[in-house]
Amino acid sequence: MLLLIPVIACVLFLKPLDAGAQEVVTGLPANDSVRIALDSINWRTELPPDSLQAVKSGKPQKKKSAISSKVEYSATDSISLDLESQKVYMYRDADIKYEKIHQKAAFIEIDFNTNLLKARPLKDSLGNNYGKPEFVEGDQSFVSEEINYNFKSTKGLIKNVITKEGDGYLHGEVVKKMEANVSNMRHGAYTTCNLDHPHFSIQFTKAKVIPNNKIVTGPAFLTIEDVPLPLVLPFGLFPNKRGQTSGVRIPTYGESANRGFYLENGGYYFGINDYMELYLLGDVYSRGSWALKPQFNYRKRYKFNGSFNFSYAINTEGIRETSSFKRNRDFRLAWNHSQDPRARPKSRFSANVNFVSSQYNKYNPTTTQDLLTNTFQSSISYQTTLFRDKISFTSALSHSQNTSNKMVNLTLPNISVSANRFYPLRKPGKTTNLKWYDNISVNYSMSARNEVNIADSMLFRPQMVDAFRNGMQHKIPVSSSVKILKYFTLSNTFDFTERWYSRSVSKSWINDTLWSGESYKVGYIKTDTLDGFKAGRDFSFTSSLNTTLYGMLQFKKGPVRAIRHVVRPSVSMSMRPDFGKSSFGYYREVQSDTLGNMQRYSVFGSGSDYAPLFGSPPDGRSGRVSFSIGNNLEMKVRSKSDTVTGMKKVMLIESFSIGTSYDLARDSLQWSVVNISARTTLFKKLQIQYSSIWDPYVITETGRRLNQFEWDKNHRLLRRDNTAWNFSMRYDFTSGKKKSQAPRSASSAEARTEMENFQQNPQQYIDWNNPWNLGISYNLNYTGRNLPSTGTVKSEVIQTLGFNGDVSITPKWKFSMQSGWDFKLNKLSHTSVNVYRDLHCWEMRFNWIPIGYYKSWNFYIKVKASVLQDLKLNRKKDFRDN
Repeated sequence: MLLLIPVIACVLFLKPLDAGAQEVVTGLPANDSVRIALDSINWRTELPPDSLQAVKSGKPQKKKSAISSKVEYSATDSISLDLESQKVYMYRDADIKYEKIHQKAAFIEIDFNTNLLKARPLKDSLGNNYGKPEFVEGDQSFVSEEINYNFKSTKGLIKNVITKEGDGYLHGEVVKKMEANVSNMRHGAYTTCNLDHPHFSIQFTKAKVIPNNKIVTGPAFLTIEDVPLPLVLPFGLFPNKRGQTSGVRIPTYGESANRGFYLENGGYYFGINDYMELYLLGDVYSRGSWALKPQFNYRKRYKFNGSFNFSYAINTEGIRETSSFKRNRDFRLAWNHSQDPRARPKSRFSANVNFVSSQYNKYNPTTTQDLLTNTFQSSISYQTTLFRDKISFTSALSHSQNTSNKMVNLTLPNISVSANRFYPLRKPGKTTNLKWYDNISVNYSMSARNEVNIADSMLFRPQMVDAFRNGMQHKIPVSSSVKILKYFTLSNTFDFTERWYSRSVSKSWINDTLWSGESYKVGYIKTDTLDGFKAGRDFSFTSSLNTTLYGMLQFKKGPVRAIRHVVRPSVSMSMRPDFGKSSFGYYREVQSDTLGNMQRYSVFGSGSDYAPLFGSPPDGRSGRVSFSIGNNLEMKVRSKSDTVTGMKKVMLIESFSIGTSYDLARDSLQWSVVNISARTTLFKKLQIQYSSIWDPYVITETGRRLNQFEWDKNHRLLRRDNTAWNFSMRYDFTSGKKKSQAPRSASSAEARTEMENFQQNPQQYIDWNNPWNLGISYNLNYTGRNLPSTGTVKSEVIQTLGFNGDVSITPKWKFSMQSGWDFKLNKLSHTSVNVYRDLHCWEMRFNWIPIGYYKSWNFYIKVKASVLQDLKLNRKKDFRDN
């Protein structure tokens, strides 16, 4: 195992070294590493007595060495060689590296006659051992009290060893190392605790360890804090294969008041390969409920990763053959896929699917968020660029549903194509001395959708196909922008829009009686949906003039040094012809009652009829002039934290805008309402938003506007129609340390387990970096609307208050809570209390929801390591038992 140089051998013939020598007489320091070939040393030059070939040749024969590779060795105290017995002694921090073997110890002895290496610790001046032997061979490593190793046969005898096997640790009193790294162990234990004296272990009398395969033991029993439990197994079998391995997943057992005895989340795990894994899990209840929950995970580094989950459950309630008995079929489909940006920089595919039946989360929730959520959304999209990044293409499938009203909206698919802005009249490469026509630009965009909005009970039925709506829209804007008098910007835009639909609407008056559900109705309008291509086109022209004005007020003294006011006035005019003329064919009239009154309708549909996805060409001409003024106000004050300028900006009003318009094409009610909105933030936490609508015209008691100004009747410019205020605040009180969002990645098994737990359920992640944290959120929304019938204001106030926080009572105890106050019901909203105890290799959790429909509690104590995740105790009262 050790390599020596011929110079050392020659010196030793002249002066043997004592085993306790403090330095080597080679002239080299003892702690220098040396690389030489052991085969170059002639340890034995006498004639072998039993070698006839050596006698015939007349030459002495060298003994073949067991070492054929180079060795690195060092010792900080001394290296002593005994050529007579052919032994080497290394003292203090002895270190040997040979091929895949790395041996460290306080003392190492090598016998070249027997090819035996011995390593053991030494005692210090106080009689304490130091420098326990540490052995590493490939992926295998261990620490022991004594090692005897034959480097020729690769066998050895090890005493009081602790070795890491996969995610666990093996403790053995005596270990015999066999060929192929197979080990036989006597009087040992298996544990996932990394302490020399573990908190718990599965002890056995004998075992066989097959690297990267399994650990097989004889009779085994569980010991916690050195107390053996009456749980004896005839044998033990522990997976020891690195990477993925298949196996049975033990279910959680218990009893539910409504469902009976149960086994949950039991099944089988398939470690398919390094890129894919499959869980086949399920639940079963003694009163008839059951569920299947397969889960497929996949990952390819620098390419993509994702997971696919599907759950199908039969949920029963009550007693069979009674009116209280219910049986529901529920399902959940979830798919998440993300692509690494480096895989295909010019294209991207992503998926986030979360589709559930309306009752699924009532019986089969996985997180608290599932319990409190009644809206779910999904999206599958693909984006790419074409023709040297000049055209962008996006295709998406989307879904949204509300489990309260049981309505589902599906978009299959939504396609959009857009071309980059280009300047048809500008010479290629020209960037200076631009003329007005050089700034004329053209864009193109296309959108196509096929969607349906239907009750979830009608999904995947023939009626669903007839309920689909589809269409395509093309938009071509031509725009230009020029400077006027250096300070004004004049922008002109011509918009052309074309809509394509596969269906149209035709209405006709039927002079017959119809039962309306309560009585007979004489005459009705019949609406027919006609299949066939139908196109609608419209265009408009818009011109706008805007500028920016700055006002500054400076102060020489005081903490406030300046106040700046920014005003952005804008005037625009838009013109559009009347596309409701009969020559366009977009609008028709139909009789609406028995008196012969006529009703105007769009052939593309509207309202509860077959409503078009992209609307219809507008009816009536328009010549609208719009006015708007935007403002913001900020001041500059002293700042001790800014050491460069000594000043900081404080925003007083982030936005304050007023806008209205005047329609030249109308003969009455030409002014529109005045919209006023404002937004600001106080103390960096309190956000304030204001909006109101003011009407210049008089309104009747029924709410109809008259062509009469408020000034003429009530001597006021505007009448307030409605007002809305919104105050929202979120404040976090912390201990001053930055709150961690996720565990830091590390190579240890504990860190990997922590990272996996965070990714699977972030709500259960415990942040030990923050001793305490408290978050408070408050939202106040006020709306007031004038009632013309009574002359009063109908106001409504909605308040929500939420708070959450956690505190580390001790370095191992964590307490957390989240709750809120319902101002409408004057009681606490959903409340959750959690207690966590870190027990080193174990953990304890207690979750309690004290009030509400989801009133429940859950307590468990279990081993942290995933390899023994079924070694746990779980007790709970389920909310479904309420």
